Amino acid sequence: MSVYETAVARYFEAWNSAGRPGEIAKAVAAAWTEDGSYTDPLADVSGHDGIAAVIAAAGEQFPGFEFRPTGGVDGHHGIARFGWELVSSADGSAPVAGFDVIALAEDGRIRTVHGFLDRVPAA
Repeated sequence: MSVYETAVARYFEAWNSAGRPGEIAKAVAAAWTEDGSYTDPLADVSGHDGIAAVIAAAGEQFPGFEFRPTGGVDGHHGIARFGWELVSSADGSAPVAGFDVIALAEDGRIRTVHGFLDRVPAA
């Protein structure tokens, strides 16, 4: 597994820990640097606590859903991109999908995430 695939796997582990509050902090620390950031159209946070709060809020908004990759990871020069969708474990529907670009630190953890939402539920 490449450094990019490993980083993205940890990223999904963090997002999918949302239903287990005791696991969020541990998963975020494994995936992001201490000063790491997460930015998408709905959030702009930095640090482990801020990232964990965004993940917890997503889990509360979408209980019973899991983030899954939609294809491979493409990376070079410490930057990677990948697609994802949020899938219901009950019926397989995926009301949210997007594409993220991450920058890695020297230790292979995520320094920054820039997320883009391609599909969101109607308000």
